[in-house]
Amino acid sequence: MDAITLLKKDHQAVEDLFKRFEKAGGNAHKSKQRLVERMISELSMHAAVEEMTFYPFVKGVNEELTSDVLESLEEHHVVKWLLSELDGLSADAERFNAKVTVLMENVRHHVKEEEKEMFPLVRKALSRDQLNELGDLLERAKKTAPTRPHPRAPDEPPGNAMSGLVSGFIDRVRDAAKTATKRAAANGRRQVATRTSQTHKRAPRKTTARSR
Repeated sequence: MDAITLLKKDHQAVEDLFKRFEKAGGNAHKSKQRLVERMISELSMHAAVEEMTFYPFVKGVNEELTSDVLESLEEHHVVKWLLSELDGLSADAERFNAKVTVLMENVRHHVKEEEKEMFPLVRKALSRDQLNELGDLLERAKKTAPTRPHPRAPDEPPGNAMSGLVSGFIDRVRDAAKTATKRAAANGRRQVATRTSQTHKRAPRKTTARSR
């Protein structure tokens, strides 16, 4: 898959999460929390692979693309700060919905500029083989990319290459531990429910003498 097609698929996946969030009810706190957790993961990986592979590849091809890349890096910076503030924020917090709304506005603006302005320039400047090669690099980078925002980390080579690998490893360890904790808690609840159900089944029924 070529690089632009792959990045557009990422954009669509995030937009689907945005629409599901917008359709969720005002009191759907658990559902909104899960959606935002997925937004954080998807957007963090997407930003990281763009910064580690796509932007360095196209920056410098011509003056217009260099300008677009620099602007995109600044937009990423804003989005990553918003993601870092949402990471761990409870869905019933007073400013939770407001922060998500601002996040969606920023990301949608960024996506529109990339797809309408940057991507056509990239397709014009690069060959099909180069775009396919770049797509392969993006897919490999995504396997080790950070799943959490790191707004203070370098966003250009060479600094972001090492920090991205380290952050990606730490994030994935953290994700695995979080998943294991959730599974253990769910298993614990199921075991308690099973024991309670069995106890109720075994408990003798009380009989009362009929009054005469």
